Amino acid sequence: MSTTVAPAPAHGHGPAPEEPKLYALLAGFGTADDLVAATRKAAAAGYTLMDTHTPYPVGETADALGYPKSEMGTVMFVGGLTGACAGLIMQYWNNAFGYSLNIGGRPYFSWPSFVPIMFEMMVLTASLSGLFGLMALCGLPRLHHPLFNSAEFDRATKDRFFLSVEAADPKFVLADAKAFLATLNPLTVEEVME
Repeated sequence: MSTTVAPAPAHGHGPAPEEPKLYALLAGFGTADDLVAATRKAAAAGYTLMDTHTPYPVGETADALGYPKSEMGTVMFVGGLTGACAGLIMQYWNNAFGYSLNIGGRPYFSWPSFVPIMFEMMVLTASLSGLFGLMALCGLPRLHHPLFNSAEFDRATKDRFFLSVEAADPKFVLADAKAFLATLNPLTVEEVME
């Protein structure tokens, strides 16, 4: 009976590390108008997995990317409604069953006196559901994003406007995407590795 032993890796510490994969192409622009025009052209060309990164909010880029209306209004409404109902039920239960004291002949379900606590519970649960809903919708916490590997990307908070086209996009072919981005007159085009 013969057994074969796999050869040890050359560096002696386990399997060889994987080659870094391409995450996206990052094109830098000098003005917000150039970025908006480039984003519209990229969307018209059929690219779908794109994002823009700017030093200040540029609403036209969200329109050019085709972002749908945010779900945050619904998330916070449901959270607030749940909190208000929980405040009402909590107070009714305590007044009618848990600690039923009839003070001044008031009925056990005296809803006008419940309003301040219901409001406070509504505000608390709406804000907490907004916080956790936003984190969930944004995929947070994500401590590192592949775009942070770009040396130029630091300027996204200062004076540069970026369009990133992800390699996972169905239309993405590296040479074609690079050639297309070059036609948009960017200041820089960079390959960003994961």
